[in-house]
Amino acid sequence: MAKKNILVIEDNHAILDVITLILESEAFNVAGLNKGADLINHVQEFGPDVIIMDIMLPDIDGRVLLKDLKENPSTSHIPVLMISARYNATNYALDGVSADEFMAKPFNIDELMDKIYLLLKADN
Repeated sequence: MAKKNILVIEDNHAILDVITLILESEAFNVAGLNKGADLINHVQEFGPDVIIMDIMLPDIDGRVLLKDLKENPSTSHIPVLMISARYNATNYALDGVSADEFMAKPFNIDELMDKIYLLLKADN
């Protein structure tokens, strides 16, 4: 079975490093970004099976990126797990578009993995 690709967009380098280490230890291919502006190009190049995205990014609101992903026919199928230190799932929808899963920071590693495997299973 081929390794699954997970793209992580997180501006906090320490959190990005932790998520990357966790996912690589679970045998995922991981690509990380610190800014949202590079997302669409990176999605086209990397072909993620799941995207993990912080809502509060330095250059663009994660909800805007989510809306762009979900409204684009070439990326709308990719499950997105939004993470935020200000967790309230009802506040993170934009124009009726919401993520597939939400998670608060700080997060539990087991919960993170459970959500990723749930999204991968739902995508099949």
